[in-house]
Amino acid sequence: MPWTRDQMAARAAQELRDGFYCNLGIGIPTLVANHVPPGMSIQFQSENGMLGMGPFPFEGEEDADLINAGKQTVTELPTTSFFDSAASFAMIRGGHINISILGALQVAENGDLANWMIPGKMVKGMGGAMDLVAGVRRVVVLMEHTAGGKPKLLKRCTLPLTGAGVIDLVITELGVFEVAHKGRDGGLRLVDIAPGVTVEEIREKTEAPFTVAEGLRVGV
Repeated sequence: MPWTRDQMAARAAQELRDGFYCNLGIGIPTLVANHVPPGMSIQFQSENGMLGMGPFPFEGEEDADLINAGKQTVTELPTTSFFDSAASFAMIRGGHINISILGALQVAENGDLANWMIPGKMVKGMGGAMDLVAGVRRVVVLMEHTAGGKPKLLKRCTLPLTGAGVIDLVITELGVFEVAHKGRDGGLRLVDIAPGVTVEEIREKTEAPFTVAEGLRVGV
């Protein structure tokens, strides 16, 4: 059966490595922080000027002054540091963040990402997403496979792009896709599949063509 959101986040956490500096987008990506393997040191960074975020606070223990870029209340650690947004974006643009795990509205077969313009809604801008996909070393998308029954993995994005050819890995509730070669000639390769899900089912729900890895893994 398809993975739950929590299981999707757990799969994304497998992309983390000890000592990584990581930026998490809003939505499903925030759950990744709950699945850091024991003994692994990960520093979570937020665009609004915080490095080394702790877990989400329990109800009644929130500090309204401690929020992440998605305006969610967070906690601090003994090693947490605070700085202005200019320093935060200098970290991102300078390539000092190892991995960013973001949500998406649409993903194209060549690694294009559209994740900021919501149809029918007033949006002031894309925030830090453009900087994240341009400056971070590895970009992982964590999203639901379809929206309203329509595929989100497309031949070409129809919404305004956040970045062109920037995605390395896509994780949905049905499976995991590598972008074989980022850029114009990119292509998707299915490398993991959720238990009980078939390749045929994924093809039916995916507009973009994709290949299947010879060692296709069945996730847990």
